Amino acid sequence: MSILETITGPRDLDALTDEQMVDLAGEIRRFLVAEVSKTGGHLGPNLGVVEMTLAMHRVFRSPHDAFVFDTGHQSYVHKIVTGRKDFSMLRLRGGLAGYPQRSESEHDIVESSHASSSLSWADGISRAFQLTGQSDRHVVAVVGDGALTGGMTWEALNNISDENDRRLIIIVNDNGRSYAPTIGGMARFLNTVRTQSTYRDMHRGSQAVFDRLGHPGRAFYRGVRGGLHGFLSRFTNNEALYSNLDIKYVGPVDGHDQSAMEEALRQAKNYGTPVIVHAITEKGRGYDPARADVADQFHAVGQIDPETGEPLETSNAPSWTSVFADEIVSIAERDETVVGITAAMLRPVGLHKMAERFPRRVLDVGIAEQHAVTSAAGLAFGGLHPVVALYATFINRAFDQVLMDVGLHRAGVTFVLDRAGVTGPDGPSHHGMWDLALLQIVPHIRLAAPRDATRLREELREAVAVTDAPTVVRFSKGSVGAEHEAETRLDDGVDVLLSDERRDVLLVCVGPMATVGLDVAERLAAQGIGATVVDPRWVVPVARSVIDLAAEHRLVVTIEDGVRVGGIGTRIRQDLRQAGVDTAVTELGLPDEFLEHGSRAEILEEAGLTPQHIARDVVAQVLGSKIPVARPVGDHQSRRVDAQQD
Repeated sequence: MSILETITGPRDLDALTDEQMVDLAGEIRRFLVAEVSKTGGHLGPNLGVVEMTLAMHRVFRSPHDAFVFDTGHQSYVHKIVTGRKDFSMLRLRGGLAGYPQRSESEHDIVESSHASSSLSWADGISRAFQLTGQSDRHVVAVVGDGALTGGMTWEALNNISDENDRRLIIIVNDNGRSYAPTIGGMARFLNTVRTQSTYRDMHRGSQAVFDRLGHPGRAFYRGVRGGLHGFLSRFTNNEALYSNLDIKYVGPVDGHDQSAMEEALRQAKNYGTPVIVHAITEKGRGYDPARADVADQFHAVGQIDPETGEPLETSNAPSWTSVFADEIVSIAERDETVVGITAAMLRPVGLHKMAERFPRRVLDVGIAEQHAVTSAAGLAFGGLHPVVALYATFINRAFDQVLMDVGLHRAGVTFVLDRAGVTGPDGPSHHGMWDLALLQIVPHIRLAAPRDATRLREELREAVAVTDAPTVVRFSKGSVGAEHEAETRLDDGVDVLLSDERRDVLLVCVGPMATVGLDVAERLAAQGIGATVVDPRWVVPVARSVIDLAAEHRLVVTIEDGVRVGGIGTRIRQDLRQAGVDTAVTELGLPDEFLEHGSRAEILEEAGLTPQHIARDVVAQVLGSKIPVARPVGDHQSRRVDAQQD
């Protein structure tokens, strides 16, 4: 029986020897490669935190001691140690979540996986323990060096350092990377610590001396190495980074030296005050294909061959991200005022090609979305046109800046939101389903939702041409679907994809939901119901032609992959009423719930956003058996009233 098979909970680690712990770390890495390669997931980050996580569970007592991961994608080893070793359905509906999840285990606390928030959580939890007299409970926060680029981390550190009588340990998991290499002054400082020859040579030299003394010398070295790391840190000046925070510092520690990590954490635990433990780790540790991956060291992978790391499935269809990546370079070649900004996700959002072509015109600000947006407003004031590329879920973090810094100042800034709508396996914190509802309330903003690659290119060009207001172009995760050419483009840019002389139902489709709308129209036609399918292209502001078409139809159905509450359908209904059009509107979209992980198809089906479900309901509305009820046949024009009448 392997050692891993005997681990059903954290306390099973207590009886293991140092040698067995090293063997266990190797077994866990082999397990991760074998299992994650079948389902996909965050492989590289978890290979890098094996010894660190084992040390945490050996020194502390979860869940009595609270563990907080920033971000939660590095929690796979934690799941394994806490009895969750069935990875067969990882990130699939009904299986383990890819992030901590309270419903899975009492050992999981923080489910949100937006980076740089862990220290604020830890501050709050440790204060609660202090105020309620739970003085024997510790809080352990694991924060990646990439998260140190986020302002929220430093806001938390400022407050943590204000009261130094709490049992709070902050582990800085320093691997020099977030998705890609970490950027900024903080990253440069930490990089000098990792590469400082003074520290490295003294550490290796001292170890060699004790090794020559045989087993007693090695045992003594293991006992003092935590203190030795702290002593050597003074020669590398890395303690200067935290000196003004009045927080004790231990490190740098080799995050893959099991005994050293445990000793450092015991020291930190015994202080009884907030302590920073600086652990140097390697993303993708122990797996050559991950270490050789220059882009992101297998930060996240699909199904792969565990031997070679090569993907098992390849698609010839271009992704939304790749279409944007090519088009923004083309735009930048023609317009030298265009600059790109991203938040530690250069390659995932597709700005890497522009960075290669125009390195001085692409800015990676680290995990700092708020700073990215306000900095963009400043760039716009200076005569440039910033294109801020983020995942749709992360624009939530910078809403105030979009509203007050960009919107209020009528700044010509374009936001490109990748992974908009349902993203699938990453779960509640990563669905990009709130952007349409949030952003449309910004005065003068213009929101575009392309239905296919051609429309993405043209709408992106239109967006960067706007200089007096913010613009947004949002698109989905994965491959671009089929092209849908319009029958007619109306004067205000609305595309009519399908029309019917019978003006029964107007289907207004947002972005890629055009494919669903066309399918619905075909099903309605089979029932003798005529449907017009339109893609507004620019969904905010609502085009006048959409209002005019609504007045001519018996029923309006809007289909979007954002939340229904405050969504595009709601906006259209309000604009219809303002224009004096009382055509009934059915707003179809996602529920205002946190949606669990699963495939995009599964989630859309549960939300009722399938052609079959929509068509069935629309037929009932046309027949008058389901509300809202369609207007009677022949009662179209008479139902338009003067909006100014009292």
